[in-house]
Amino acid sequence: MAGLIPKDFIQDLIARADVVEVVDSRVRLKKAGRNYQACCPFHNEKSPSFTVAPDKQFYHCFGCGAHGNALDFLMEYDGLDFPDAVEELAAMLGVDVPREQSSGRGGKPVDKQQQADDYALMDACAKFFASQLRQHPDKQRVIDYLKGRGLSGQIVKDFEIGYAPDAWDTVMKQFGRHKDAQSQLLALKMITENDNGRRYDFFRDRIMFPIRDRRGRVVGFGGRVLDKGEPKYLNSPETRIFHKGRELYGFWQMKQAEQKIDSAVLVEGYMDVVALAQHGVTNAVASLGTAATTEHLQLLFRHTPLVICCFDGDRAGRDAAWRALENALPLLKDGIDMRFLFLPDGEDPDSLVQREGKQGFEEQLKQARPLTDYFFEHLLDTLDITTDAGKSRLVGTAKPLIGQVASDFYRDLLMNRLAQLLGRDPAQLDQLVPAPEKAKVQRPASGPKMTPILRAMGLMVQYPYLAKTVAVHPELEQLKLEGSKVFVALHRQCAERDLSTAQLLESWRDTRYADSLRRLASWQHGVIEENIEKEFAETFLFLIDAYLEQRLQTLQSLTASQLGREQIQEIDRILKLLKRR
Repeated sequence: MAGLIPKDFIQDLIARADVVEVVDSRVRLKKAGRNYQACCPFHNEKSPSFTVAPDKQFYHCFGCGAHGNALDFLMEYDGLDFPDAVEELAAMLGVDVPREQSSGRGGKPVDKQQQADDYALMDACAKFFASQLRQHPDKQRVIDYLKGRGLSGQIVKDFEIGYAPDAWDTVMKQFGRHKDAQSQLLALKMITENDNGRRYDFFRDRIMFPIRDRRGRVVGFGGRVLDKGEPKYLNSPETRIFHKGRELYGFWQMKQAEQKIDSAVLVEGYMDVVALAQHGVTNAVASLGTAATTEHLQLLFRHTPLVICCFDGDRAGRDAAWRALENALPLLKDGIDMRFLFLPDGEDPDSLVQREGKQGFEEQLKQARPLTDYFFEHLLDTLDITTDAGKSRLVGTAKPLIGQVASDFYRDLLMNRLAQLLGRDPAQLDQLVPAPEKAKVQRPASGPKMTPILRAMGLMVQYPYLAKTVAVHPELEQLKLEGSKVFVALHRQCAERDLSTAQLLESWRDTRYADSLRRLASWQHGVIEENIEKEFAETFLFLIDAYLEQRLQTLQSLTASQLGREQIQEIDRILKLLKRR
């Protein structure tokens, strides 16, 4: 298990990085006043609304709302998870990422040299399998099979498809010439060991599909039998560099082929991905022998607003589709969509695109069912809602699922459809399906919804130095306004250290307030630069007065017997302060 990355290192990394340089390495920026602009890489637009602010070390798109610091950009643009984004940013700056010793069982700091050796060995194995397809005595049998499946030499080369010979020790002889090398092969599951201690190749007489992670590194393989045999597909087991629940076959190739991914097609098999790519459908990916996980779907939704699940129409395909839908529910938000296409019995994306070509396949995709339709179609498959018992079971089944949906739009859509099926008013169902709990610091808005405490927080998030212009008042935590405790925590944090907006937000990552604070960072406050300090001071003074009036009201509600000398003196002090202002 990899050790944790120290938080201080992450903060220092954010401080050293220049978000302008990071973004410009992927998206060409143009100077626009104090900031930089480009067309947003996360949604289609003709005029630039994507802005990068060097003073805040923060980017924001006024079109789709994407925002964050240098790490967020690498996560969104490159499809990396957080640790990989830290590694990538550190590599760009030429520094090594330290790891803390984990306190959990078996926790060890990551061995960077071992990790590099693992990736190098897997890449060498991929090249070896590709060479066997060209050089092995049985190559013609394999080539004939691939041609029979309609694959060209170019697509085989593009996906680096290879061949694992029908022998027990081909990989062993090539890469396991000494004990340490065999131990590494065993750890990466390129060889296996039986109960008698005999070691032999894991993949034998199979078409080999290298699986690349989102950074393009070979982390595992999928092997398909040429003739009859079980299992038809054999995937690399979990290893220290390969986790099935995180990787999608074809994702890296899709990123190379598609600069802007308008939609992604999720299919069931490697051959489907390759066949579709050969016919010009380069936006297909496949899960690795498992149902699409939440992490798979998060990765896809970072890069496209639309995911189309294209599965066989048999029971296995429909079960896989339903598990994908369940995992997608917590991820649904405004602006993203998920649809489902079930192919006729005996048909798969490979056979369909071979017969109908790219245009025919894309016409089929247009018939994909919306998530809301498939949601109820699946639930009603085994229910009779003409009876009260059936209606009751529908509510009982749908309630926990709809309760996972954070998007108001999708939630209302599902609730309205449920009410329609039950013959009830949607308002009657609200108590049955409560909305998910959200963090108390709400999204900033213009006009009266922007409370004074949110305004003060927004200014401080965007200009952390403001915290040092006024003294920290811990008593403001007692102010009966939402966000008061968060405001004091922010104030104390910014007063103690010199932080940029990017560093400040990074320290709140993975907290329940992270999203709200990020939205405050891109809030359009409308205050001219020279008046920022005055605006913050006046807003802060309003909060102090609000606390004083709250405290005064509490003291004045006490009875004569409860009022002591100290309370009377405090009332007098508060009255003088409020009168002076």
